[in-house]
This record gives sequence, structure tokens and C-alpha cells, in this order.
Amino acid sequence: MRVWRHLEHLGRRFPRPVLTLGNFDGVHRGHQAIVRRTVELARQVGGTALALTFEPHPVAVLMPGRAPARLMDLHTRVACLLELGLDHVIVQRFTPAFAAIEPEPFVRQWLVDNLGLYGLVVGHRVRFGHLRRGDATLLQRLGKELGLAVEIIGKVEVQGRLVSSSAVRSAIHEGKLELAEEMLGRPHTFAARVISGHNRGKQLGFPTANLEIRGLVLPPDGVYAVAACFDGTWRPAVANIGNNPTFADRERSLEVHILDFRGDLYGRRLWVRFVRRLRGEIRFPSVELLVEQIRRDIAEARALFAKL
Repeated sequence: MRVWRHLEHLGRRFPRPVLTLGNFDGVHRGHQAIVRRTVELARQVGGTALALTFEPHPVAVLMPGRAPARLMDLHTRVACLLELGLDHVIVQRFTPAFAAIEPEPFVRQWLVDNLGLYGLVVGHRVRFGHLRRGDATLLQRLGKELGLAVEIIGKVEVQGRLVSSSAVRSAIHEGKLELAEEMLGRPHTFAARVISGHNRGKQLGFPTANLEIRGLVLPPDGVYAVAACFDGTWRPAVANIGNNPTFADRERSLEVHILDFRGDLYGRRLWVRFVRRLRGEIRFPSVELLVEQIRRDIAEARALFAKL
């Protein structure tokens, strides 16, 4: 088992645990630097590399109206963390009671006494505990008192900008996919469940998978060349984000047409990786003109993927 639920139930089951903690939304380059150092330190001391992450996002619990849109769901986040070499990921349910734990007792009792912590690796902006009073300075002090190896990882920058989850969200919202890709170290990728839609794509000759997108970070409305995966194989696809102005839909949607694929994906999890924006969203005066444009979009996407 590599994914565990609830820190308080674990006890001292891991040899020489080296831990990093955080929400890790996006698992961007900054997170990657922290996680890789966690793994490196664990290997040096013959220990176990662990990450503690929280679900739901702390802000969603403490200030629901200000909760940020997510770069990825929990499943994707855990998968990305494990791909970096961690031995285990601990998913802690974030509740008001958990948020009320003071920083110092959290380290002393939950991490050192309960988990038998050997080392801790965090980013320089780390905040934790009641009212987010825990920080890097506190951890360094406790490390000296408790004989705990504490390492603070400095900032990571891309194009002179500090890499953070909020910076990645901003880049995606603004349609700056290349900048987001640099910060993430990979194209923006997420997984979402295929849900029922209007079935218009099938009626027009281009069947689409309609995705559940509530709470996810998406680029501006328009048509994109994307890669899609549901069975371990990435396939070229075209995605439309928006309100389908030709049909005057009210809700924003994300529909994915997988090239040369015919099959029922309803209820399955589909992974989507943004490759390039093809055009903005357009209201067409007729369905016939829309169909012609879709054909051109697909041809452009095929040409793009043929070069990659």
C-alpha cells in the first residue's frame, strides 16, 4: 500500500521517515524540488520518503467562498507525487478540528511522537497549524531541540517569476499555456469524469466526451489541440471550452473529441493534456458553418500532432 489515509492512525510503521508536507496542487517545479530532496535525504539515511497532503484544500474548509480552483484532482496529485520517487503519500482529511491544532504540538506529538519522524523537508514559504502560525523558523528551532533533520528549500523561479500554485493558475486563466508548462515542468494535465451532455457532437458527426469541470482551472474559452487518455494510451484530440454560443448554452462546458475513436466513455475518468490553442470561441450563424469549422479544427490538430 502506497497511499494512506489519516496521519493519526499510522503510528511508527515506517523506518526513519523523512516527510514533506503541503497541499501540492499542480505538483509544479517548486513542489518537485522539495519532493526530490525528500526522496534523496530518505535514501541517504536508509529511510522512508513520505509526503503529507491535505484534502479538501484548507482554504475550502476555512474560507469556502475564497477556495481556489484546483489544478488537479486528488487522484492526479497523488499519482504525480508518487512518480517523483516517494515511497508513500499520506492523505489527511482537513477539518476545522485539524486546522485548530497548534503548530508546535503538531510537530512534537503528531510527527515526532506518533510517526517517529527522522527528517522534514519543506519549502521556504511553508505555513501550517492554527492560524498558519507554523513556519520555517519554527521548524528549524524544533529541529535543533528534537534532533530532527530539517531542510528548507529555497524559491524556484521561471522567467523571473516565483513558481507557485497561484502563479500557475494565473498563467492558465490568462491562456499562457507555455508559461504554465514551464512552471509545471509538463503540459497542464488533469483528470475528470465523463458525464452526460447534449449529444450534439454525435449528432454533428463528431462525438465528444463531456467532462465534469466544476472547481477545475481551465484556460480561456476556445478550441484546443489536446491529448486524451482513458486506458493508458494518449490519443490526439480536440477540445472545446465555453458556452457553445451557436446553441446559446448557459453553462460553461469542456467537450473532448478524440480523433479516430468511437466508443462509450460515460462514467470513466478521462485525462486531458493541453497542447495548443487553435482559436477562440465563435458564434456561427448556422450549424453547417460550425461543422465546416470543426473539420478545419480537426485538420489543424492532425497537422500539429504529426509534427510532434
